[in-house]
Amino acid sequence: MTPKPPDLRIAYSLKTSDDSRRLYAEWADDYDRMFALNEDYQLHIHTARAFGLAGGQGPVLDVGAGTGLCGAVLADMGVGPIDATDISTEMLNRAMRKDVYRDAIEADLNEGVPVSRNSYSGIVSSGTFTHGHVGPEALDELLRIARPGAQFALSINARHFAAKGFSTKLDALEQVARIGQPSLVEVRIFGDLATGENKDDTAFIALFEKA
Repeated sequence: MTPKPPDLRIAYSLKTSDDSRRLYAEWADDYDRMFALNEDYQLHIHTARAFGLAGGQGPVLDVGAGTGLCGAVLADMGVGPIDATDISTEMLNRAMRKDVYRDAIEADLNEGVPVSRNSYSGIVSSGTFTHGHVGPEALDELLRIARPGAQFALSINARHFAAKGFSTKLDALEQVARIGQPSLVEVRIFGDLATGENKDDTAFIALFEKA
């Protein structure tokens, strides 16, 4: 397999779970260096810090953990234990090498995560709720595996947030008392060193507690 350098245009155009598996298998070895470092990726830092400032505690599930960027920030903050889940075996293998995760769980979030109800006191996700990936329907599964009072910190690409109706979904979950009142913090996905057409993209970090 010839590795392809990470390219957001390709990631944002994914259509199926198999497309995601194939792409991230190709990206895994070079993701941290060729994408996160070169593009001054900052979203995982914003998400982890928002979780900590909201009082988030472990055990935490890092959803769409990728190579473990967000988990590493959480661990540096003293948050743990942390489990990682991702659709890509290769990405999870890279994440586990960072030695910050208790367990790795390969799963397609659209089909469910193979863990018991009420397993986690915190749910964190950085970079998974974005174009070509996961929509608001996945929130129901994350609520299933979260304990009452669990803190959520989910980054959601701002354009994806609007296009897929995340606001409507969050409002509905609040109205039926499944979550407390959510708050949204808008952050830049990339830092000042970023280049290219997506350098000014933003994301919302949705912060809420399971009721």
